[in-house]
Amino acid sequence: MRIAVETENIHPWTGRFISLAPGILLSCLVALAAFGLEAVEVHITEHRFVENLVLAILIGTAIRSLVHLPAAFNPGIRFCEKFVLEVAIVLLGASISVQALKAAGPALVLGIVFTVIAAIAISYGIGRGLGLKHKLATLVACGNSICGNSAIAAAAPVIDAEPEDIASAIAFTAVLGVIMVLALPLALVGLGLTAPQYGVLSGLTVYAVPQVLAAAQPGGVIAVQTGTLVKLIRVMMLGPVLLALGMTARAAASGAGAKVKLKHIAPWFIIGFALMMALRSAGAIPEGVVPPLAHASNALTVLAMAALGLSVDIRALGRAGGRVIATAVLSIGVLTAIALGLIFVLQIG
Repeated sequence: MRIAVETENIHPWTGRFISLAPGILLSCLVALAAFGLEAVEVHITEHRFVENLVLAILIGTAIRSLVHLPAAFNPGIRFCEKFVLEVAIVLLGASISVQALKAAGPALVLGIVFTVIAAIAISYGIGRGLGLKHKLATLVACGNSICGNSAIAAAAPVIDAEPEDIASAIAFTAVLGVIMVLALPLALVGLGLTAPQYGVLSGLTVYAVPQVLAAAQPGGVIAVQTGTLVKLIRVMMLGPVLLALGMTARAAASGAGAKVKLKHIAPWFIIGFALMMALRSAGAIPEGVVPPLAHASNALTVLAMAALGLSVDIRALGRAGGRVIATAVLSIGVLTAIALGLIFVLQIG
């Protein structure tokens, strides 16, 4: 009787914490393991071929596939998978400033915007044509066209993607991203590109900012600077794309003629992302605070991906694997062709 009374007197917040603790703790352990493996990888190879984010998904998926996790872990895993990821997206906005638009010039900015929009549309069409589900095709298209894993992770909660779809898109897009970093320098010699041209090509086709730096390095300082500039503008498309996805998804869910509210079009984390981006651009966020916020965003994203992996059935990845790979490969080919066309049209020297 005493135990029952004590249980009833537990504060709701305390009860909530107790229910979340096992899953959060397990997700944190998986995330720490991912950071540790990445550190070992860098120490041995001096390169970051497989990012901590991907490692977190792989470790989590392995645990879910090999170990029967009690139901007590599920609430905390879902909390990390959803809310923690949304917080990470908000913090990501502090890493993006619109000042890069002025440095690039209107012609290049419009060209990058066109490239991203066209690549998303074509990639989505390829995915659907190969039999991918709507949400999975959308994730692959966003990852291919904007910024790889980060775009996939950010778009997932907006369209309510399934964990298996997110893991599939990230896993295979990550592999392709590494291949692009290693293969792109061949274009510098094979196509006879100048440093600015190679920088634009790197910025438009390589997924993550660190990968752009690595891929553009053979072209020299100008290629690295140009590639980074183009990449930052490309990343800025994440906000408008998320807003468009939110509008489309919520309008479809509400049905034709239904009234769609602002909170349905733009979830709180998209508004937070835009607000942080605006504050950074206005100089309200000190430059010294930006790196810690970026690191915090990355750490929370890895934690969320660890939880995601802990929710994934490995068999689902196997079923989607071939089609996702084909979609990603064809999509990156299209993106490369569009990027080369833009270089030619704008007569980048």
